[in-house]
This record gives sequence, C-alpha cells and structure tokens, in this order.
Amino acid sequence: MGYLGEEIGKLGFGLMRLPQQEGVIDVEQVKEMVDLFMEAGFTYFDTAWAYAGSEDAIRQALVERYPRESFQLATKNAAWINCKTKEEAYAQFDTSLAQTGAKYFDFYLLHNLGEGRSRYFDDYDMWNWIQEKKKAGLIRHIGFSFHSTPEELEEILNAHPEMEFVQLQINYADWDNPAVQSRRCYEVARKHGKPVVIMEPVKGGMLATPPESVVKILKEAEPERSVASWAVRFAAGMEGVITVLSGMSNVEQMKDNLSYMRSFTGLTEGQKETLRQAQEELKNIPLIPCTSCNYCAKVCPVQIGISGSFTAMNYLTLYSDPARAKHQYGWLVEGHGLKRADACIKCGKCEEACPQHIAIRDTLEKVSEALLK
Repeated sequence: MGYLGEEIGKLGFGLMRLPQQEGVIDVEQVKEMVDLFMEAGFTYFDTAWAYAGSEDAIRQALVERYPRESFQLATKNAAWINCKTKEEAYAQFDTSLAQTGAKYFDFYLLHNLGEGRSRYFDDYDMWNWIQEKKKAGLIRHIGFSFHSTPEELEEILNAHPEMEFVQLQINYADWDNPAVQSRRCYEVARKHGKPVVIMEPVKGGMLATPPESVVKILKEAEPERSVASWAVRFAAGMEGVITVLSGMSNVEQMKDNLSYMRSFTGLTEGQKETLRQAQEELKNIPLIPCTSCNYCAKVCPVQIGISGSFTAMNYLTLYSDPARAKHQYGWLVEGHGLKRADACIKCGKCEEACPQHIAIRDTLEKVSEALLK
C-alpha cells in the first residue's frame, strides 16, 4: 500500500508525449505500451484535458480493455486556458469524463498552478468545486500540479490544506537550480505532509542526453543501464513519493523503464554518490549565473523577460538542443506576456539592480543571436 491508501508502483505512465504517426497518436502502439506496463504490475496513468488526443487514446488503449478497478487514472483541469467563465472551466471535467470513458477519476488535479495562472482557480471557486466532485464520488483524490516558487506553494498549501497531494517538477538537474527550486518545493510539500507525484524526472527528455561529461560519469558507474534510468531512479528514491511519471513515447522507452523500475527498492549509497558527481559536473558547466530573483525585471522600462531568456539560454548550453531551448524561451518569455531580448534599449538599469553582476545587455544580445534568429 502506498500513500493515500492506493496500491501504486513507483513508475507512472505519463501520457503527454504518446507515439504518433503522421501527426496522429498511434493507438495500437499505445495499447502495446499499456499492456507491458500493466503486466509489470504498474497501474498509474496520467493524462490531461490539455493533452491533445491523450484522453481519447487512453480510453481506447486502457479504459475499454481493462477492468476499471485495475488501474488509477489521473487527469487535470487547466482553467487558465481559454476559460472566460467558471462554467467553461467546470466543463473541462465533463469533457474529460466523456473522452476517457472512465466513470470517475482516481486522481484529479487543478493543473499548472503558479504565477498568474493561480487566480483562475480562485476566481472560479474551483477549490470548493473539486471537493464537491469528490463528495459526489466522481473523484477519489484531489490535488494540484505546480510550477512556481516555494513561497507561492507555501501560500497555496496554507490556504488549501484539503488538497491531498501535489505534483512537482523534480529531477537531479533542477534539484538545486535557482530558476526551478525543486528541492525547496519538495521540502515545502513534505513539511505540509503532502505526498508528491513527480513530473519531468527526465526534464522533458533532456536527461536522456545530458552533456557528455555527465554521460561519462553515469556510464562508468553502470555501463548496462540507460542514462535516463538515473534520472527516474533519482526521483523514485525520495520519501513521500506516490509515483514518478515518465512521459514515454515508444515501446522501447517503456521496456527500458520497466527493466530497472520493476524491481526498484531505492538507491544504494554508491548510486547516490554517482548522482552527486553528475550534479557537480552540471554545476561546473559555465552558465549564466542568473538566480531568477527578477530584480532586473522590476526596473526594466521595456518589460523584457530577462530571467526567462537566461534560463532558455542555459538550456541551450547544457543540452545543445535549439528546438527545446526555443520552446522554453517561448513559454518563459512570450508565454508570460514579456518582451523579447531583442527589444532591449541598453539603458543599463537592469545591471545596476542585478546582485549577480551579470552583463545583462551583452548577454541579451547573445540570446537574440542564438535563439531569435
């Protein structure tokens, strides 16, 4: 028995990056992945109203093929996406029920709280609404997923102690990253006694292909294991974790995850030391020393997304993946209504405010050259 009285394996099947053929989810391959997952004794599936085609695919691959009591299905409500009224936000739940055919949800999350997104759940009184759905037997466990600061997580948990669990982004690269603060968010959740579902353990696939110096450390320790396996095991070895979601995109990834998670009981001291070495190696890679304090943003007359620009640039430096770095840039800057790096007017006010003494104007030029051309 795991947390919240549910019998759940430490590996969860994240359904955001399902295999596709010609832009359409490959349901037959998803069925094969579901069968392998269930045969190995794992039962937690994580989808969302906002994951295009995912709820429909899991209805076909799982719900219509297995007894309802044999698995746990989680989905999420993104009230901040194109919802102008509370009725539109509430309707996401009915859509999810219809698309999954699940009859009820074992875990239902208010999705992606943090920053300006949190107000929608307050404005639409969704904290009371989700409790009513639980009382009606349509939800077994209520919680939320979160992307923001530990201070804001503290505020939410103080205001809503009724939430049973929290879903957090945790991986060994972000554990002490000042822009993500995985460790501090995890510690806040545990302080409040909330078990954690872990998302992004492989950082969207980036920790499957980390810098070569990190690969060398991990492969020397365990040549037979995949590099990605270290990331999943790092997350699964933590206390208070319900399950670790892996967004698997093909049968090969599923088989790899099952090969080491089927018998996983925790990390040895030697494995923990290897991961500490990997973390130290990541720290040795020269990055923009931005801590996302955003003092620069408070004085920027143009409202440039400075810290978001630097976070995206650091992604590019670490993982040599321009497409993902540009995606991060779009989310962290343009997605937050901020101006691009190439809008800088070179006034220098940001540099006067920066406690890290970053040459912000010059660095924004480098961001523009690398990510905006």
